[in-house]
Amino acid sequence: MTAPAAARARYDRATAHLDAPLAIVDLDAFDANADDLVRRAAGKPVRVASKSVRCRALLERVLAREGFQGIMSFTLAESLWLARSGFEDILLAYPSADRAGFAELTADPKLARAVAVMVDDPAQLDLIDASRDGGREVVRVCLELDTSLKLLGGRVRVGARRSPLHSPAQLAELARSVARRPGFRLVGIMAYEGHVAGVGDAVAGRPLRSRAIRLMQAAARRELAERRAAVVRAVRAVAPDLEFVNGGGTGSVQHTAAEDAVTEIAAGSGLYVPRLFDNYTSFTGRPAALFAQPVVRRPGVGVVTVLGGGYPASGAAGPDRLPVPYLPEGLGYDPQEGPGEVQTPLLGSPADDLLIGDKVWFRHAKAGELCERFDALHLIEGDTVTATVPTYRGEGHTFL
Repeated sequence: MTAPAAARARYDRATAHLDAPLAIVDLDAFDANADDLVRRAAGKPVRVASKSVRCRALLERVLAREGFQGIMSFTLAESLWLARSGFEDILLAYPSADRAGFAELTADPKLARAVAVMVDDPAQLDLIDASRDGGREVVRVCLELDTSLKLLGGRVRVGARRSPLHSPAQLAELARSVARRPGFRLVGIMAYEGHVAGVGDAVAGRPLRSRAIRLMQAAARRELAERRAAVVRAVRAVAPDLEFVNGGGTGSVQHTAAEDAVTEIAAGSGLYVPRLFDNYTSFTGRPAALFAQPVVRRPGVGVVTVLGGGYPASGAAGPDRLPVPYLPEGLGYDPQEGPGEVQTPLLGSPADDLLIGDKVWFRHAKAGELCERFDALHLIEGDTVTATVPTYRGEGHTFL
């Protein structure tokens, strides 16, 4: 029996008592992926990106492992909820305009100690102050560095459009603004190099494109390492007690960890290993998060229809944003239909061996977005479901 066939048999046995649609996390794969992130971080703590997990029980599991420390959250409401739930050391990785959330943060000493918020513009500090509603707690602040690679005098940009702060002088100026302002304390710098950490460099069937990506990423790593070090020096001159410098992402853990200026690494998708992380030369993970859809029709030879499955991922629209039929191997979408809102036809010779009620296992294109489709994750060890835990959605929260 091949490894994929064995995995399918194991998942089918574990969930034989459960009707699909359902979602699982293979804990053996999840833990192995966690160990790989720690190995690649080479002694620097890994801060878990909660948007890539979206399940409190699994956040608790990974944070209990040696080598992990802190959460990188994605909304202020989520940050406050996690802090009230007992999590500490929460870095909100994106600026917020949640006035009610800032009023709550600045009025509660426990929340203010637990959460650091992201800023890249003095206007964001103005909004926080205007939201205080009498709250006097000091707000912990992190500055975000734009990591994009700029070429030809800035006419060519490679990287996400995030922070407007690109140079050491710009970061230092905002650091001075924070230092001069009562009610705020600068505690960190974050720099997410998405064009390195989030872009696969071994695209199947595209050798020239893959080589171009590797050349771009090598140049980007060199430029960013030098600039990030200069930024940290400039900001520490203003705030010598800076607590952390965060960088990285699943696809660049070992490269970012090698920079002396970086004190911690951010990663999250590498725990679930969705399909977008198949095309990397820097690491190989084990798919841990899957979802199953039931066969409900057999329209003809070489065709089955499953219920649902149209769960596209965020980002620029394209085939790589779609989930993929994973087990049994050899199934694919009908190009005229693709994955559907309510039903999805699947083509391929394995369809003829599937019966009504059988499960087809899929991988999502991204990690935590799968949890917006399911209210529970069935945790599998070996060929047994050992626990069923709620996702954020299952706890009544859809933060974004």
